[in-house]
Parts: sequence; C-alpha cells; structure tokens
Amino acid sequence: MIRKKKQIAGIDEVGKGCLFGPVFAGTVILDHDAEATLLNAGLKDSKVLSKKQRAGLVPLIQHKSTAWALGQACPREIDAIGIRKATEKAMLRALQKLKNPISFVLVDGILPLRLWKGPQTTLVHGESKSPAIAAASVLAKEARDGLIKRLAERYPGYGLSTNVGYGTKVHREALLELGATDLHRRSFLSKLIS
Repeated sequence: MIRKKKQIAGIDEVGKGCLFGPVFAGTVILDHDAEATLLNAGLKDSKVLSKKQRAGLVPLIQHKSTAWALGQACPREIDAIGIRKATEKAMLRALQKLKNPISFVLVDGILPLRLWKGPQTTLVHGESKSPAIAAASVLAKEARDGLIKRLAERYPGYGLSTNVGYGTKVHREALLELGATDLHRRSFLSKLIS
C-alpha cells in the first residue's frame, strides 16, 4: 500500500494594518528538500529580510514549492465585514487556489482560520518556526508591495511607492489634504478624517 505524503500548507497575511489597498494572503506547500533549499538560500521571517532578499527568494519559492497561491480581499470588503473576516476570506481564497489536496494548514498568529473546515493549527511567530509560513509571507509581501507601487502612479501624493499603504506621517497628512481615494479603507480612517 502506497501512503500519500501529507500536504501541509503554511499561510500568512500581509497588509492587515494598512490604510490603503487590499489585504493579501499567501499559502505555500513545501516538501523537506524544498525547505532545506530555501532555508539555505536565506529564507526567514519576511520582516527581517531586505527588499532585495525577498525579491530574490520569490522565483526560488515558486520553483521549489509543491504548490503556492495568493488570495486577497479588497478595501470595500474590509469596510463591509471588518479586517479579521476579510483577512480570513483572503486566506481561504489562497487555499482554494491550491490544486493539491491539503492535509493540514499552519496559520501564522494566534487566531484560527474560522472559514477553513479542515485540520489546522495556529503558530505564534510562525514565520520563524515554519518555512512554509515564511515562504507564504514572502510571496504575499512581494505581490502586495508590487501592486501598491503600481497603484502609486494612479494615486499620486500619498507616498504609496514608499509606504505601500501603511499610515506613515506623509500618508496621513496627504489624507487630510487630498481626502481618501476609492482604495482607502474608510473604516480605518474614521478618527483621521471626519
């Protein structure tokens, strides 16, 4: 009897605290050899990697992973259902794009993915404990940052090419001067803009 390999998907979100743009989720399935290769190539928590290091890891993650996918939830969804539910939708969308049947999901953080009906566990500081979560975070961060930098050309004045949607001083001052765009999360701006 041939035993199927367990397909463990690591998942993480990016952009939950931003004022502008969608929240992204990445998911990655890695086998043992891919984990070793990526760790040797410098994979770790995306927050401690430079932009250049993250960008260099993206094609390697995509090539070495058993499967990977991205999901997102737009600002309108975030405003309508709240950031937690929207983040969960982005995560579920990513998982649903995987062609491989998933045995188990490792979720970064303390909150379980309530929309996922299969087995899962949460991992606090998961990016430093699970190569699959770290890889998922790198893919999601690079994809989201790339999107926001492209959108910066359409929405000048908010400093999006450098703050990628986070509430920096420049961004907050621009909101007071220019107002919110259709891609700003209005539910996040209630204390800033009346």
